[in-house]
Amino acid sequence: MSAVPNLLDQFDISEERVRALVSNALTKADDGELFMEYSEGEVLGFDNGRLKTGSFNTSSGFGLRTVAGEAVGYAESDNFSEGALLRAADAVSAVTANHSGTYSDAPQRTNKKLYVDGNPIGEPSFETKVKLLQDIDAYLRGKDERVRQVSASLAASWQVVEILRADGHLAKDIRPMVRVNVSVIVGEGDRQETGSHGMGGRQLFGDFIATDTWQQASDNALRQALVNLEARPAPAGTMDVVLANGWPGVMLHEAVGHGLEGDFNRKGTSAFAGLMGQQVAAKGVTVVDDGTIDNRRGSLSIDDEGTPSGYNVLIEDGKLVGYMQDRQNARLMGMKPTGNGRRQSYAHVPMPRMTNTYMLAGDKTSEEIISSVKRGLYAVSFGGGQVDITSGKFVFGATEAYMIENGKITYPVKGAMMIGNGPDAMHRVSMIGNDLALDNGVGTCGKAGQGVPVGIGQPHLRMDQMTIGGTEA
Repeated sequence: MSAVPNLLDQFDISEERVRALVSNALTKADDGELFMEYSEGEVLGFDNGRLKTGSFNTSSGFGLRTVAGEAVGYAESDNFSEGALLRAADAVSAVTANHSGTYSDAPQRTNKKLYVDGNPIGEPSFETKVKLLQDIDAYLRGKDERVRQVSASLAASWQVVEILRADGHLAKDIRPMVRVNVSVIVGEGDRQETGSHGMGGRQLFGDFIATDTWQQASDNALRQALVNLEARPAPAGTMDVVLANGWPGVMLHEAVGHGLEGDFNRKGTSAFAGLMGQQVAAKGVTVVDDGTIDNRRGSLSIDDEGTPSGYNVLIEDGKLVGYMQDRQNARLMGMKPTGNGRRQSYAHVPMPRMTNTYMLAGDKTSEEIISSVKRGLYAVSFGGGQVDITSGKFVFGATEAYMIENGKITYPVKGAMMIGNGPDAMHRVSMIGNDLALDNGVGTCGKAGQGVPVGIGQPHLRMDQMTIGGTEA
């Protein structure tokens, strides 16, 4: 297991000298920090009966940021040297040359840890991981003769960050991450279909090596593939839609979550801009972003500016009550940081990003919701999608879906696309289930070229008269 490095000690100068250079670089700034990072990553991929890919990498470096009003200066380097830090300080000083700011107060300190410090890459051994991938392959091929191909992967990462401010405040976080993915192709004659399932979180590999866990992921991937093998073309038109709990929260994440990030609202480019306190969803709809859940993929003990993660209510009983904020946008909007300042790595500037975003439960059972629909679509899982932040328009493809007829789930369909507008769709929620579930820990969110791990979730939902794109009229 890797020893936890002290990143300030990686510089070829004393800690006192580093602190002095950072303080001097941020003298006229409103905010800013030295962000230092060390990370390790491992990926093993098993395909067609053998280990196809294996990679291990390490990276380290720092990013120095100055903030002056709406302007940001940023410079990064993978060289922990005095020369690199001096060059970075000179580069970022351009935005404060004619600025005289009052340096913001440091984030609140916290002793709360949401995950272990341990490095998941070192244990179990490489041989044990490869054996697990072989077991997954053999297990699925033995389950059904229609299985034609099995792909499985194990991924782990370990990130150490230190955040030094000009006022001397130093924050540190150690972040483990693991993920298991299983994909299977089944076929009958000339027809082939796929199914997949993934699981992960901020923890060590122990829980994922357990037989019941990897078999559950394998069973779900195979079940989805076999369902799709029997699926008929999805009808197109306007119909009521029931979304399953858990992963279908990706629709909420994309269609609503991004629109509630502070930068889009400060700049007036979000469909939700200027609507604080107004009804933006049906009554009963409450949406939160919660980075404080132990071991979850999207959770953070502190964000990438050093602010403790929070439980932030965004929409309450249908009314817009909050945004997700980093430090810069919060200050410019006269609000408080919410612990949502995130960056992909030391080479990237922080911005407001989601952590674990989900809708709270209501009081209906899933059976009640499904039985209320005369003819509609039951969407159990979504794949890719697109959303326009400014208009709120979205398109999502269902990877597992069924028709509902006279209150009963009848046959599976493929090719269903849900089309709509985020704010409008939230007003179409007519029933909310009592079965809130979060996803299994596989989400990655992209924004402005940066990807960060996130969590999503929701209970079962009924949405009235949504537009469905399909292959059958």
